[in-house]
Amino acid sequence: MNLTLPSPASPLKIGTRGSPLALAQAYETRQRLKDAFELPADAFEIVVIKTTGDNRAMIDADRPLKEIGNKGLFTKEIEEAMLCGDIDIAVHSTKDMPVAQPTGLLLDTYLPREDVRDAFISPRLGEIGSLPEGAVVGTSSLRRRAQILHRRPDLRVVEFRGNVQTRLKKLAEGVADCTFLAMAGLRRLKMEEIPATAISTDEMLPAIAQGAIGIERRQDDFRSAEMLQSIHCPQTAARLLAERNLLAGLDGSCETPIAGLAELDNGQIYLRGEVLRPDGSEVIADSVTGPTEDAADLGLELAQWLKKRAGAGFFDWFERE
Repeated sequence: MNLTLPSPASPLKIGTRGSPLALAQAYETRQRLKDAFELPADAFEIVVIKTTGDNRAMIDADRPLKEIGNKGLFTKEIEEAMLCGDIDIAVHSTKDMPVAQPTGLLLDTYLPREDVRDAFISPRLGEIGSLPEGAVVGTSSLRRRAQILHRRPDLRVVEFRGNVQTRLKKLAEGVADCTFLAMAGLRRLKMEEIPATAISTDEMLPAIAQGAIGIERRQDDFRSAEMLQSIHCPQTAARLLAERNLLAGLDGSCETPIAGLAELDNGQIYLRGEVLRPDGSEVIADSVTGPTEDAADLGLELAQWLKKRAGAGFFDWFERE
């Protein structure tokens, strides 16, 4: 097959959200494709698309994500633009992606994964343990809320939405004593000046697919498929296959506090997972290990094991709230 490469006259259109982090991820994708095919920067066009999750009024009001939709609220409009042909590929934070894509779309390209850890952010304090009793923690993540309350039930957690810059501004205004961000986002934004302390994954297991950039395309777009193959990271793909199958097996959504991390070592994959009650009162955690080629099955196996240990009714909390 002869590959017709994009050009300034007919650029490859890269869809993305408009936040600084989303744009940084889109620029990284463009740079990798540019280098792989020795193309000029203007052979690519960055197309910014506003999603439901970017609604300024809802961000400013700190409305919880579960009140306005699910993971798809960060992707729906972008995917519609791709299905219509307005863009060719879409760059996403994979942790925002539903486990199933709309008919006709594929999420099958991943860039090398960044730091998976969470970061503790506070202008005055250095770690979770230094928070005084009753301190206010700002986070929009149900996972982080449940994890911090499990460890420190004395703390008060408030809703804290927005991109990295918005959250830091709220922190500076005293809305909370601390917050959490992904180390990957801080690194991609080159925000070394932020008072961030990386949290061990043994202390706070990250979100499924945290730190990973995923690139979505149309199923019948063979040019994009061939181009994207040149920047695809198989190691990241294997890890995410296990993690996202764990999420799928648990029927995970933004209403479900779930954490998981797959790591590779000498052809083996080590997958940890946990499910939590939103108030942190109970955590069910376990792990599995097996050959890397069994990543998909390992994710489903761990999901079934966690469900069995959790027992009937554990996953019904959000229907009762």
